[in-house]
Amino acid sequence: MIYGSIYDESTYAFLPPRLKEALAFARSHDFAALPTGTKKIAGDDLYVNIARYTTGAPEEKIWEAHRTYIDIHVLAEGTERIDVSLIERMQMGDYEKERDFTPAEGAVTSSTIMRPGDFLVCFPTDVHRSGVMVDAPAPLIKGIFKIKESLIK
Repeated sequence: MIYGSIYDESTYAFLPPRLKEALAFARSHDFAALPTGTKKIAGDDLYVNIARYTTGAPEEKIWEAHRTYIDIHVLAEGTERIDVSLIERMQMGDYEKERDFTPAEGAVTSSTIMRPGDFLVCFPTDVHRSGVMVDAPAPLIKGIFKIKESLIK
């Protein structure tokens, strides 16, 4: 997991090119002006899902992990908490290849409060639960970048 600000380019200069490309896209696009859904940036290698939803209680949200893609959550409007836990500390469900999705159960290892301009990189070993309310349920707009993990190794 890597947490930071999309505006702090020099601090994250060490990141692989595709991750820096995603953060550059986030800096140069207004997610609120983009339609909800998928926007391809580099085909299936790099794309962003624009999401609009309301945060909720932790028990209403699901834990998930991926095998093929790295997630970069970038908040545009609102606030949310994203919980993260290491995969070896979780009980993992069955992998759904077509969705690159594995449900999970377990306890929080770390939490991050996301505000506009913040990003959180979740690697396949970072099981995460997004959309958790901070103080009360609230609407948000965010981009969830998907980057093929094989491209950064």
